[in-house]
Amino acid sequence: MSGSLFIVAAASGTGKTSLVKSLVESVPNLGVSVSHTTRPIRPGELEGVNYHFTDRETFVNRIGEGAFLEHAEVFGNLYGTSKEWVVSQLQQDRDVILEIDWQGAAQVRRLLPEAVGIFILPPSLETLQSRLTGRGQDSPEVIAHRLREAQGDIAHYAEFAYLVVNDDFDAALTDLQAIVRASRLSYRSQSVRQETLLRRLLAG
Repeated sequence: MSGSLFIVAAASGTGKTSLVKSLVESVPNLGVSVSHTTRPIRPGELEGVNYHFTDRETFVNRIGEGAFLEHAEVFGNLYGTSKEWVVSQLQQDRDVILEIDWQGAAQVRRLLPEAVGIFILPPSLETLQSRLTGRGQDSPEVIAHRLREAQGDIAHYAEFAYLVVNDDFDAALTDLQAIVRASRLSYRSQSVRQETLLRRLLAG
């Protein structure tokens, strides 16, 4: 497989989703995996765009078939990443981003250890709290709980190859673009993409 698999994880409120969206829009031949879920579709969501929506029985059967690179249950709903889709993209020389948490990342690395892990950090807990509060959706108690969860997520930073601090959005995006470019120039990727050139250079 010549394509690269990127895992992007972060604590809630760090700006991961916005960064990934801008990264995909600015870098050609790079896509985000659309997760499968058992949660009901919400108004404005589209099948195959936001998620692949399925019933719980089908999802559980697919777990038994080994169909997911990673899966988890969150608030009573199941979520998972299709192994077949990701592998097919990589085999077609397309790079893929998985926007998942550190637990899902650990599952993926067991199956695809060459995956490139990137963890997005906030510049400070104060900034993270401000971002969570700015959403205007949660009570102070919920925000305090989310901050504690965020610290638990951040504690797993050492499991990732790259750390990007999202203090300045444009700078963080530039860092992500550099990571993708560097990965595309790695021996693993280039030895496949440049196989014909390498053979010619070494001929005779």
